[in-house]
Amino acid sequence: MRPTPSTPRELPSRWRSIKNGSKNSKPKPGAQINYQGVGSGAGVKALTEGTVDFAASDFPLTDVQASGLKVKALHFPTVLGAVVMTYNIPGVTADLNFTGDSIAGIFLGTITKWNDPKIKADNPKVNFPAKDNDIVVVHRQDSSGTSFIFTDFLSKTSADWKSKVGTAAAVQWPVGLSGPQNAGVAGLVKTTPGSIGYVELQYAVQQKMSYGNVKNAAGKFIKPSFEGVTAAAAGMKEMPADFRVSITNGPGATTYPISSFTWMLIPTEIKDAAKKKAIVDFLGWMLVDGQKDAAGLNYAPLPAAVAAKEKKQIALIK
Repeated sequence: MRPTPSTPRELPSRWRSIKNGSKNSKPKPGAQINYQGVGSGAGVKALTEGTVDFAASDFPLTDVQASGLKVKALHFPTVLGAVVMTYNIPGVTADLNFTGDSIAGIFLGTITKWNDPKIKADNPKVNFPAKDNDIVVVHRQDSSGTSFIFTDFLSKTSADWKSKVGTAAAVQWPVGLSGPQNAGVAGLVKTTPGSIGYVELQYAVQQKMSYGNVKNAAGKFIKPSFEGVTAAAAGMKEMPADFRVSITNGPGATTYPISSFTWMLIPTEIKDAAKKKAIVDFLGWMLVDGQKDAAGLNYAPLPAAVAAKEKKQIALIK
Protein backbone atom coordinates (compact mmCIF):
# COMPACT_ATOMS: atom_id res chain seq x y z
CA MET A 1 0.00 0.00 0.00
CA ARG A 2 1.89 3.05 -0.82
CA PRO A 3 -0.30 6.09 -1.01
CA THR A 4 0.23 9.74 -1.36
CA PRO A 5 -2.50 12.25 -1.94
CA SER A 6 -1.68 12.27 -5.59
CA THR A 7 -0.29 8.86 -6.14
CA PRO A 8 -0.79 6.22 -2.34
CA ARG A 9 1.02 3.11 -0.79
CA GLU A 10 4.94 4.66 -0.51
CA LEU A 11 5.31 5.51 3.31
CA PRO A 12 6.01 7.22 4.01
CA SER A 13 4.24 7.86 0.92
CA ARG A 14 1.17 7.99 3.00
CA TRP A 15 2.89 10.34 5.33
CA ARG A 16 4.28 12.62 2.66
CA SER A 17 0.93 14.37 2.65
CA ILE A 18 1.22 15.23 6.34
CA LYS A 19 2.99 18.54 6.57
CA ASN A 20 5.84 19.12 8.99
CA GLY A 21 4.27 17.54 12.08
CA SER A 22 5.55 18.62 15.45
CA LYS A 23 8.48 20.97 15.90
CA ASN A 24 10.72 18.13 17.05
CA SER A 25 10.06 16.10 13.92
CA LYS A 26 11.80 18.57 11.62
CA PRO A 27 15.32 17.57 10.61
CA LYS A 28 17.97 20.08 11.54
CA PRO A 29 19.58 22.04 8.69
CA GLY A 30 22.18 19.90 6.98
CA ALA A 31 20.51 16.55 7.67
CA GLN A 32 20.19 14.92 4.25
CA ILE A 33 17.80 11.94 4.33
CA ASN A 34 17.62 9.65 1.31
CA TYR A 35 14.24 7.97 0.86
CA GLN A 36 12.72 6.87 -2.45
CA GLY A 37 8.93 6.81 -2.89
CA VAL A 38 8.81 3.63 -4.96
CA GLY A 39 6.97 0.32 -4.63
CA SER A 40 7.64 -1.93 -1.65
CA GLY A 41 9.80 -4.35 -3.63
CA ALA A 42 12.00 -1.58 -5.03
CA GLY A 43 12.26 0.00 -1.59
CA VAL A 44 13.42 -3.24 0.01
CA LYS A 45 15.93 -3.70 -2.83
CA ALA A 46 17.33 -0.19 -2.27
CA LEU A 47 17.66 -0.84 1.46
CA THR A 48 19.41 -4.14 0.75
CA GLU A 49 21.87 -2.35 -1.52
CA GLY A 50 22.40 0.42 1.01
CA THR A 51 21.35 3.22 -1.36
CA VAL A 52 18.68 4.68 0.98
CA ASP A 53 18.66 5.64 4.66
CA PHE A 54 15.41 3.78 5.30
CA ALA A 55 12.67 2.09 3.32
CA ALA A 56 8.93 1.55 3.53
CA SER A 57 7.04 -1.62 2.76
CA ASP A 58 3.53 -2.97 2.82
CA PHE A 59 4.90 -6.42 3.62
CA PRO A 60 7.32 -7.45 6.39
CA LEU A 61 10.73 -8.76 5.39
CA THR A 62 11.17 -12.51 5.23
CA ASP A 63 14.05 -14.08 7.13
CA VAL A 64 15.92 -14.46 3.83
CA GLN A 65 15.40 -10.81 2.90
CA ALA A 66 16.40 -9.66 6.38
CA SER A 67 19.62 -11.73 6.28
CA GLY A 68 20.58 -10.06 2.99
CA LEU A 69 20.64 -6.54 4.43
CA LYS A 70 24.01 -4.86 5.01
CA VAL A 71 22.69 -3.57 8.34
CA LYS A 72 19.93 -5.21 10.38
CA ALA A 73 16.61 -3.39 9.99
CA LEU A 74 13.84 -2.80 12.52
CA HIS A 75 10.17 -2.91 11.50
CA PHE A 76 8.06 0.06 12.60
CA PRO A 77 4.35 -0.21 11.75
CA THR A 78 3.08 3.22 10.69
CA VAL A 79 -0.67 2.92 10.01
CA LEU A 80 -3.13 0.35 8.68
CA GLY A 81 -4.67 0.34 5.22
CA ALA A 82 -6.84 -1.70 2.88
CA VAL A 83 -6.67 -3.10 -0.64
CA VAL A 84 -9.93 -2.88 -2.58
CA MET A 85 -11.47 -4.53 -5.62
CA THR A 86 -12.18 -1.85 -8.23
CA TYR A 87 -14.03 -2.47 -11.49
CA ASN A 88 -15.42 -0.90 -14.66
CA ILE A 89 -18.58 -2.64 -15.89
CA PRO A 90 -20.68 -0.58 -18.31
CA GLY A 91 -24.22 -0.24 -16.98
CA VAL A 92 -23.39 -1.53 -13.50
CA THR A 93 -23.18 1.06 -10.71
CA ALA A 94 -23.94 -1.13 -7.69
CA ASP A 95 -21.41 -2.03 -5.01
CA LEU A 96 -20.65 -5.62 -5.97
CA ASN A 97 -20.06 -8.47 -3.51
CA PHE A 98 -16.96 -10.65 -3.88
CA THR A 99 -15.82 -13.76 -2.06
CA GLY A 100 -12.19 -14.77 -1.83
CA ASP A 101 -13.05 -17.81 -3.93
CA SER A 102 -14.62 -15.78 -6.73
CA ILE A 103 -11.77 -13.25 -6.76
CA ALA A 104 -9.28 -16.11 -6.97
CA GLY A 105 -11.28 -17.63 -9.84
CA ILE A 106 -11.23 -14.33 -11.71
CA PHE A 107 -7.48 -13.82 -11.30
CA LEU A 108 -6.75 -17.50 -12.08
CA GLY A 109 -8.75 -17.19 -15.29
CA THR A 110 -11.34 -19.84 -14.38
CA ILE A 111 -14.12 -17.24 -14.03
CA THR A 112 -14.18 -15.28 -17.27
CA LYS A 113 -17.67 -13.73 -17.52
CA TRP A 114 -19.34 -11.15 -15.30
CA ASN A 115 -22.57 -13.16 -15.37
CA ASP A 116 -20.79 -16.30 -14.12
CA PRO A 117 -23.04 -18.21 -11.68
CA LYS A 118 -20.62 -17.68 -8.77
CA ILE A 119 -20.67 -13.91 -9.21
CA LYS A 120 -24.42 -13.85 -9.83
CA ALA A 121 -25.07 -15.85 -6.66
CA ASP A 122 -23.42 -13.13 -4.55
CA ASN A 123 -25.10 -10.32 -6.51
CA PRO A 124 -28.65 -11.54 -7.24
CA LYS A 125 -30.12 -8.06 -7.80
CA VAL A 126 -27.44 -6.87 -10.24
CA ASN A 127 -28.15 -6.99 -13.97
CA PHE A 128 -24.86 -7.91 -15.55
CA PRO A 129 -24.49 -7.44 -19.32
CA ALA A 130 -25.54 -10.48 -21.33
CA LYS A 131 -23.21 -9.60 -24.21
CA ASP A 132 -19.66 -8.28 -24.21
CA ASN A 133 -19.34 -9.37 -20.59
CA ASP A 134 -15.81 -10.77 -20.67
CA ILE A 135 -13.82 -10.04 -17.52
CA VAL A 136 -10.51 -8.24 -18.12
CA VAL A 137 -8.09 -8.80 -15.23
CA VAL A 138 -5.67 -6.00 -14.28
CA HIS A 139 -2.77 -6.50 -11.87
CA ARG A 140 0.51 -4.91 -10.84
CA GLN A 141 3.58 -5.40 -12.98
CA ASP A 142 6.04 -4.25 -10.28
CA SER A 143 7.02 -5.87 -7.01
CA SER A 144 4.38 -4.46 -4.70
CA GLY A 145 3.23 -4.58 -1.10
CA THR A 146 -0.29 -4.12 -2.42
CA SER A 147 0.12 -7.34 -4.41
CA PHE A 148 1.55 -9.09 -1.34
CA ILE A 149 -1.50 -8.18 0.75
CA PHE A 150 -3.87 -9.16 -2.07
CA THR A 151 -2.22 -12.54 -2.74
CA ASP A 152 -1.88 -13.22 0.99
CA PHE A 153 -5.65 -12.84 1.35
CA LEU A 154 -6.29 -15.10 -1.66
CA SER A 155 -3.91 -17.77 -0.33
CA LYS A 156 -5.94 -17.86 2.90
CA THR A 157 -9.31 -18.10 1.16
CA SER A 158 -8.61 -20.24 -1.92
CA ALA A 159 -6.75 -23.56 -1.90
CA ASP A 160 -6.38 -23.31 -5.69
CA TRP A 161 -4.73 -19.92 -5.45
CA LYS A 162 -2.39 -21.05 -2.68
CA SER A 163 -1.23 -24.10 -4.61
CA LYS A 164 -1.02 -22.50 -8.07
CA VAL A 165 0.21 -18.96 -7.37
CA GLY A 166 0.81 -18.30 -3.66
CA THR A 167 1.73 -15.19 -1.69
CA ALA A 168 4.41 -12.76 -2.81
CA ALA A 169 5.05 -9.14 -3.74
CA ALA A 170 5.57 -10.34 -7.32
CA VAL A 171 3.93 -13.49 -8.68
CA GLN A 172 3.42 -15.23 -12.00
CA TRP A 173 -0.04 -13.97 -12.90
CA PRO A 174 -2.03 -16.59 -14.84
CA VAL A 175 -3.99 -13.99 -16.85
CA GLY A 176 -4.47 -10.28 -17.29
CA LEU A 177 -3.02 -6.90 -18.16
CA SER A 178 -0.34 -5.31 -16.00
CA GLY A 179 0.24 -1.73 -14.90
CA PRO A 180 2.90 -0.04 -12.77
CA GLN A 181 1.93 0.99 -9.24
CA ASN A 182 -1.59 1.98 -8.19
CA ALA A 183 -1.76 4.61 -10.93
CA GLY A 184 -1.07 2.08 -13.68
CA VAL A 185 -3.68 -0.39 -12.44
CA ALA A 186 -6.25 2.37 -11.92
CA GLY A 187 -5.61 3.83 -15.37
CA LEU A 188 -6.17 0.49 -17.07
CA VAL A 189 -9.36 -0.21 -15.09
CA LYS A 190 -10.76 3.24 -15.85
CA THR A 191 -10.17 2.90 -19.60
CA THR A 192 -10.98 -0.79 -20.07
CA PRO A 193 -14.67 -1.82 -20.07
CA GLY A 194 -15.28 -5.08 -18.21
CA SER A 195 -12.11 -4.80 -16.17
CA ILE A 196 -11.31 -5.49 -12.52
CA GLY A 197 -8.18 -4.72 -10.52
CA TYR A 198 -6.95 -4.05 -7.00
CA VAL A 199 -5.64 -0.80 -5.55
CA GLU A 200 -5.27 0.83 -2.16
CA LEU A 201 -8.42 2.19 -0.56
CA GLN A 202 -6.95 5.69 -0.35
CA TYR A 203 -6.21 5.69 -4.05
CA ALA A 204 -9.67 4.43 -5.00
CA VAL A 205 -11.30 7.16 -2.89
CA GLN A 206 -9.11 9.90 -4.34
CA GLN A 207 -9.73 8.74 -7.92
CA LYS A 208 -13.49 8.29 -7.34
CA MET A 209 -13.35 4.67 -8.47
CA SER A 210 -16.04 2.04 -7.88
CA TYR A 211 -15.00 -0.64 -5.40
CA GLY A 212 -16.84 -3.60 -3.96
CA ASN A 213 -17.57 -5.45 -0.74
CA VAL A 214 -15.51 -8.49 0.23
CA LYS A 215 -16.69 -11.47 2.28
CA ASN A 216 -14.80 -11.81 5.54
CA ALA A 217 -14.00 -14.83 7.71
CA ALA A 218 -17.28 -14.35 9.60
CA GLY A 219 -19.25 -14.68 6.35
CA LYS A 220 -20.19 -11.00 6.06
CA PHE A 221 -19.73 -8.85 2.95
CA ILE A 222 -17.87 -5.76 4.18
CA LYS A 223 -17.39 -2.43 2.44
CA PRO A 224 -13.77 -1.23 2.73
CA SER A 225 -13.60 1.46 5.40
CA PHE A 226 -11.57 2.94 8.23
CA GLU A 227 -13.79 1.03 10.67
CA GLY A 228 -13.29 -2.29 8.89
CA VAL A 229 -9.51 -1.88 8.92
CA THR A 230 -9.55 -0.94 12.61
CA ALA A 231 -11.58 -4.09 13.31
CA ALA A 232 -8.94 -6.16 11.49
CA ALA A 233 -6.26 -4.82 13.81
CA ALA A 234 -8.45 -5.42 16.86
CA GLY A 235 -8.77 -9.08 15.88
CA MET A 236 -5.01 -9.59 16.08
CA LYS A 237 -4.22 -11.87 19.03
CA GLU A 238 -0.81 -10.42 19.81
CA MET A 239 1.75 -8.27 18.02
CA PRO A 240 5.03 -10.21 17.59
CA ALA A 241 8.14 -8.72 19.14
CA ASP A 242 9.56 -7.93 15.70
CA PHE A 243 6.24 -6.46 14.44
CA ARG A 244 6.08 -8.83 11.47
CA VAL A 245 2.45 -9.91 11.24
CA SER A 246 -0.35 -10.58 8.74
CA ILE A 247 -3.94 -9.59 9.52
CA THR A 248 -5.59 -10.53 6.23
CA ASN A 249 -8.82 -12.54 6.56
CA GLY A 250 -8.86 -11.90 10.30
CA PRO A 251 -11.74 -12.73 12.68
CA GLY A 252 -14.65 -10.44 13.51
CA ALA A 253 -18.05 -9.66 12.03
CA THR A 254 -17.06 -6.12 11.00
CA THR A 255 -13.51 -6.86 9.84
CA TYR A 256 -12.55 -5.88 6.29
CA PRO A 257 -10.48 -8.90 5.22
CA ILE A 258 -7.90 -7.35 2.85
CA SER A 259 -6.29 -5.16 5.52
CA SER A 260 -2.68 -4.76 6.60
CA PHE A 261 -0.17 -2.79 8.59
CA THR A 262 2.45 -0.91 6.59
CA TRP A 263 6.00 -0.60 7.87
CA MET A 264 9.02 1.68 7.94
CA LEU A 265 12.24 -0.33 7.76
CA ILE A 266 14.89 1.47 9.81
CA PRO A 267 18.55 0.33 10.10
CA THR A 268 19.60 -0.51 13.66
CA GLU A 269 22.80 1.47 13.13
CA ILE A 270 22.86 5.01 11.73
CA LYS A 271 26.39 6.41 11.89
CA ASP A 272 25.51 9.96 10.86
CA ALA A 273 24.32 11.66 14.07
CA ALA A 274 22.21 14.26 12.23
CA LYS A 275 20.43 11.59 10.21
CA LYS A 276 19.85 9.48 13.27
CA LYS A 277 18.29 12.37 15.18
CA ALA A 278 16.08 13.35 12.22
CA ILE A 279 14.77 9.78 11.78
CA VAL A 280 14.33 9.19 15.52
CA ASP A 281 12.47 12.49 15.88
CA PHE A 282 10.23 11.59 12.96
CA LEU A 283 9.42 8.20 14.48
CA GLY A 284 8.51 9.85 17.77
CA TRP A 285 6.19 12.28 15.99
CA MET A 286 4.69 9.57 13.77
CA LEU A 287 3.74 7.41 16.75
CA VAL A 288 1.92 10.26 18.53
CA ASP A 289 0.89 13.36 16.58
CA GLY A 290 1.05 11.71 13.18
CA GLN A 291 -1.54 9.11 14.11
CA LYS A 292 -4.15 11.86 14.40
CA ASP A 293 -3.94 12.49 10.65
CA ALA A 294 -4.40 8.86 9.57
CA ALA A 295 -8.20 8.79 9.36
CA GLY A 296 -8.28 11.91 7.19
CA LEU A 297 -6.08 10.08 4.69
CA ASN A 298 -8.30 6.94 4.69
CA TYR A 299 -5.93 4.96 6.89
CA ALA A 300 -6.54 3.56 10.35
CA PRO A 301 -4.27 4.66 13.21
CA LEU A 302 -2.19 2.15 15.11
CA PRO A 303 -3.67 0.44 18.17
CA ALA A 304 -2.38 2.26 21.25
CA ALA A 305 -0.64 -0.86 22.55
CA VAL A 306 1.29 -1.26 19.29
CA ALA A 307 2.40 2.38 19.25
CA ALA A 308 3.56 2.09 22.87
CA LYS A 309 5.58 -1.01 22.04
CA GLU A 310 7.20 0.76 19.08
CA LYS A 311 8.27 3.72 21.24
CA LYS A 312 10.41 1.32 23.26
CA GLN A 313 11.97 -0.11 20.08
CA ILE A 314 13.27 3.32 19.04
CA ALA A 315 15.97 2.91 21.71
CA LEU A 316 17.46 0.05 19.63
CA ILE A 317 18.56 2.48 16.91
CA LYS A 318 22.26 3.18 17.56
